[in-house]
Amino acid sequence: MTKPPFMVFSDLDGTLLDHESYSYAAALPALAQLRARNVPVVLASSKTGPEIYALREELRLSASPAIVENGAGLLMPREVPPEQGETYLRLRQALDKIDPELRRHFRGFGDLGPEGVSEDAGLPPEKARMACQRAYSEPGLWDGDGEQKRLFLAQLSDLGIVGRRGGRYLTLSFGGTKADRMDEAAALYDHPPKIALGDAPNDREMLEHADIGVIIANPHGAPLPELRGERQGAILRSEKVGPAGWNEMMLKLASRLT
Repeated sequence: MTKPPFMVFSDLDGTLLDHESYSYAAALPALAQLRARNVPVVLASSKTGPEIYALREELRLSASPAIVENGAGLLMPREVPPEQGETYLRLRQALDKIDPELRRHFRGFGDLGPEGVSEDAGLPPEKARMACQRAYSEPGLWDGDGEQKRLFLAQLSDLGIVGRRGGRYLTLSFGGTKADRMDEAAALYDHPPKIALGDAPNDREMLEHADIGVIIANPHGAPLPELRGERQGAILRSEKVGPAGWNEMMLKLASRLT
């Protein structure tokens, strides 16, 4: 495999996909240019393998790997994801070992089922079904107080499980971040320079781990604080929002790096 001039790691919602319409149309010119230059574009998201697989096919990026479930796993190039993974089953079994008085405050996707996820997240039934086809992590709703949450996470920690709070859900996994999976993906291409794009706090590790990080403007959320490397020019910020900002910044960087 020929080593590409660089590779791209991209968050989805609010970055490559519009915050409201989920459209990527504004980013198509840059995506076409990257594809023509055989630059791998690695989608990196909290979405599951089946969700990412469908979008990866639609974007004609199936030759690139993808980071799934917020860095808990890596989907290899052209790999068809399983409907449910062994790691996820171990995670669900571990939940059965937690004090029932604490466990009852956590309702994971495995408890809610596709109908419950559809109702809670406002997803169409088919997308809710794919969101429940998990391989590595378990998002869920927490309704206990702070002390109960501390005890819940402490018991999970004893089982090797960590919890991270996203915008809506508390997500449990055996560890791993988008930054961890970046190195695995880059190894497939002999470690070319890495560009990462994201808009939210859970993208911070990925942005700081890249050779060049790009914070995409998103007026719908709190702006990211100044990140490590930003003053030195290793992290940039777009002026345009969402996929329009993605397109603008990628065209500029592609001309600089090729």
